[in-house]
Amino acid sequence: MTPGVFARTYTGLGLRDLFARVKADGFYAVQFNLSCAGLGSLPPDLPHGITAQIVSHLQEEGVSICALSGTYNMAHPDDAQRKHDRVGFANVLRAADEMNVPLVTLCTGSRDISNMWRAHPDNTTTLAWTTLCDEMALALRMAEDLGLVLGIEPEPGNVVADSRCARRILDEMKTTRLGIVLDAANLLPPEVQGRQSEIIDEAVDLLGGSLRLVHAKDTDAVGKVVPAGKGVVDFPAFIKKMREAGYTGPLIAHNIEESDAPGVAAYLSKIIREDAQ
Repeated sequence: MTPGVFARTYTGLGLRDLFARVKADGFYAVQFNLSCAGLGSLPPDLPHGITAQIVSHLQEEGVSICALSGTYNMAHPDDAQRKHDRVGFANVLRAADEMNVPLVTLCTGSRDISNMWRAHPDNTTTLAWTTLCDEMALALRMAEDLGLVLGIEPEPGNVVADSRCARRILDEMKTTRLGIVLDAANLLPPEVQGRQSEIIDEAVDLLGGSLRLVHAKDTDAVGKVVPAGKGVVDFPAFIKKMREAGYTGPLIAHNIEESDAPGVAAYLSKIIREDAQ
């Protein structure tokens, strides 16, 4: 394992300076967003040469892209909105293919029409689930044409809100083209933090065989996101569980301030070393 970070942690930098800063702060991998290259997250087109430019700057700094963000609201109640977003998603897939990025991350979405990460009372309805599954099937066909893998993350505000929902959609899609992005903090709202070990064990039991990426977000006792090592997540135990499940990829820090990045990288490096001993 190695420390990694969301590229969007860093703002106002060109690609060369962005990847140099990532490396200087102690990270070796990024989850990239095309907005960091001056495009939209779901760009309406992919300018000629942009992916080669990104790869060139990555290679200069010795940083890798472990995943590319392709998030859109896959459970949006408006069919036309999902169809529109699919155009940009196709360009994200094309970019991932051109850059040899192994994973494109998704958002399983919400019935909230203005915020795909925000919980909505209709997220647990049969219609929300059917909408998501139909959209996922389309996305998977698009990914399969390019030999790509898609990653979903259990998120409390989304239709796939927890490990059991994630297991359900894996079972229904029946393809190795769909994998799991796991973030311990997402599984630990305040009301269940006292059962952390049990909840992480269940997640590994249900999803461990499908792990494609691990996030390193932390949360405090009231559910506020904090830098890794500053909250309630037992990262040494979590990383041990990830290793036992066979995961050897990067640990991706996110939802942190730029000023916190070096300290988070140092913390992740420390617990990775200790786990390997």
